[in-house]
Amino acid sequence: MTLHFHRSHRSGWLRAGVLGANDGTLSIASLLLGVAAAHMSPHAIMVTGLAGLVAGALSMGAGEYVSVSSQADTERADLEMERHALQHHYDAEYAELRDIYIHRGLDAELAAQVAHQLMTHDALGAHARDDIGITGTLAARPLQAAVASSISFVFGGVVPIVMGVFVSPVYFIPVITAVSLLFLIMLGALAAWAGGASILRGAMRVLIWGALTMGVTGSLGSLFHLTI
Repeated sequence: MTLHFHRSHRSGWLRAGVLGANDGTLSIASLLLGVAAAHMSPHAIMVTGLAGLVAGALSMGAGEYVSVSSQADTERADLEMERHALQHHYDAEYAELRDIYIHRGLDAELAAQVAHQLMTHDALGAHARDDIGITGTLAARPLQAAVASSISFVFGGVVPIVMGVFVSPVYFIPVITAVSLLFLIMLGALAAWAGGASILRGAMRVLIWGALTMGVTGSLGSLFHLTI
């Protein structure tokens, strides 16, 4: 017997976690580089970074909760629509499910038997899965997404802040840039590995966008310093 290790069950928290950690590192590093390039004092830089860390973590959590809650509301509305249809138009719903299986490759007789047995066992579940596309694995979980985003944002954002505490102001910008990009590369590779994708592609994707984001923010900070 061949055993397969599937990763789809990770999609909800993995997406939120990767997004949070990536955003945490990139946002806080870019923020620190921007204010450092504007020649603010070390104390002001750290205060800015900590304020950004708290605000970003709360914002990420709230944003994920609202966004995924909207998805969950849509799923509940679709399920209620299916429940109503099953109560009042059972035969039509049966025919709809049977036709779905026919279009997927089953012959008409077998499709009719499958639809009958699945609807006898769990009519709403069968339609949720095969008609709407809602499954227990991929269903929206707002609280899980919110917690994963907030915690991972803090985890990612702490990296440039900790480095900023210990590094000399003279080397602040190059060290924060290098460490943050290295962490983003590791994060991209880890996320790709966990999701079964190309590790190199995942690492390069976050490296390119991270370098671009930090470069633009640092340039804006330098420009601001030159104009005041």
